[in-house]
Amino acid sequence: MLDQTSFVVDGLMVEGPDGARLCASVCDGCGTVYFPRPVSCRNPECSSKALQDRLLEGRGTLYSFTIQRYQPPALFRIDNWAPYALGLVELPEGIRVMGMLSGFDLDTIRIGERVKLVSECLFTDPERGRVMTYKFAPDISGRAPR
Repeated sequence: MLDQTSFVVDGLMVEGPDGARLCASVCDGCGTVYFPRPVSCRNPECSSKALQDRLLEGRGTLYSFTIQRYQPPALFRIDNWAPYALGLVELPEGIRVMGMLSGFDLDTIRIGERVKLVSECLFTDPERGRVMTYKFAPDISGRAPR
């Protein structure tokens, strides 16, 4: 097996000393933030259309979620598949990002939970090595008291 890692989609995220960050874009003209990055601004009222790369914060609040209890078709590959949660996370930049949730008890997930961005292995490929994706995990440091 290869001792390397790659991301499931190039340009989706980066990992650095501060942890995982999503690669996004912000429009020079209207300030709209996009993830994933488009070719140009899609705001019909914006005349600029020019985008600048930006890394998203990586911490947010769980806005909504669903539990996936069926195994997806082979096109969507996960090693050691088990039921998982898919969440919609509101980020400080004003956008909501969908991603898998990690580290939660599926029966006790609650809307409003503080989450942080992490990267985890989605599957292992003989040519690419460990193929990583982003997920959102509980942010113990930012959890609001109950």
